[in-house]
Amino acid sequence: MNRFRGVFPAIITPMTPEGSLNEEAYRQVMEFNIQAGVQGFWVAGGTGESILLDDAENRRIAEIVADQSQGRVVNIMHVGAPTTARAARLAEHAAKVGVEAICCVPPFFYSQSDRAIVEHYRVVAAAADLPFFLYNLPGSTGVEITPDLMANIQERVPQLTGLKHSAPYVPYVKTFAQMGLACLIGSCRLMLPALTIGATGCVDGPPNMAPEQWVAIWRAYQAGDMAAAQEAQDRASEVADALIVPSKFHATVKAVLSQRLGIDCGGPRPPGEKLTAGERAELADKVAALGLV
Repeated sequence: MNRFRGVFPAIITPMTPEGSLNEEAYRQVMEFNIQAGVQGFWVAGGTGESILLDDAENRRIAEIVADQSQGRVVNIMHVGAPTTARAARLAEHAAKVGVEAICCVPPFFYSQSDRAIVEHYRVVAAAADLPFFLYNLPGSTGVEITPDLMANIQERVPQLTGLKHSAPYVPYVKTFAQMGLACLIGSCRLMLPALTIGATGCVDGPPNMAPEQWVAIWRAYQAGDMAAAQEAQDRASEVADALIVPSKFHATVKAVLSQRLGIDCGGPRPPGEKLTAGERAELADKVAALGLV
């Protein structure tokens, strides 16, 4: 579990102007974050537009992150898919190419019993036999992983290591920690308070566009300097609040990274909406005003 501590940006999936996976930009975004001091990545999750990618793209992303990181950071590769068989195949491939862990949303769209959810996770985790993380994202999946359901999964899935907790009830962080799980809080604005109740780190989209802000929280907290950690959290939250356009989240994060790195990370995959020229100019001014260039 010690490997799953710290700042794990939910990395974007850069696109070419034609809308395909931009491998070179992906590697540059990774390296930018690694040099900033992150401990790992949450790969092809919600920020990475995973459900808008085909399986071949998801497999290629697993290969890219394993190759680019070269063991310097921990990659938690999302393999969630609507069917158990697809998710298991993605998990098996991720393990073969060298990612350090996998994660998976619960089955979505069709309502499933707890028994079906547990069995889904058992099969997917067994296909990789790597540290296994749940992705507790009820706002998108319609399924909340409660402590009771988690206990059932823990009993049947020996690979279970932790979760990204993006559910509304934050106090469950403490409950999951007491169950021996590495709980990564899914809201970057709550990183510091979550750490104080047992979270091992943070997974969210904004940290991959300004990783130094959240690395500062982690380093101050690890040093026992709560005043500095709180100051860093306030600053990081200010950055996230200033830059994110909620209805155009993917477009915003890609635009900020494009500006900061001097590359083109493309736009969101349709149906995601692009920024207008005016929105892009306003965002660029905010990035400059925040001292991020």
